[in-house]
Amino acid sequence: MAEIVRLNPPTMEKPPGYTHVVEVSGSARIVYFAGQLGVDKSGAFAGALGDFKAQTVQAFENLKAALEAVGGGFEHLIKINNYLVDIGRNMAAFREVRDRYLVKAALPASTTVGVPALARPGGLFEIEAVAALPPAPDRS
Repeated sequence: MAEIVRLNPPTMEKPPGYTHVVEVSGSARIVYFAGQLGVDKSGAFAGALGDFKAQTVQAFENLKAALEAVGGGFEHLIKINNYLVDIGRNMAAFREVRDRYLVKAALPASTTVGVPALARPGGLFEIEAVAALPPAPDRS
């Protein structure tokens, strides 16, 4: 069984909404999730054109669905990478949405980057993730 240790060294600033160091040891399934945009099942962006918050909520909902597909939840996240268009204007909204989804007792390591654009025109937010889950049940 995997042991996950989350650590914010006392010699470093305490981070808001994430953990500086996440160590996984023992037996675990490491699952990588592709970047999730704020699009629904039909491929349409959530909310009105240019609605950063709606796209961010949808992207987190997409990540939630992907986690559930492998038997996981937000408590299993060990690393997230966030990409925000117009980071200066959108950082507060990102943090508000992120804090509704992440488990405070199990915050992942995190990197947030401001980008001029995403690969899909109209995209304002993208999140990719890595999770550590218990070993898969025996499927033989």
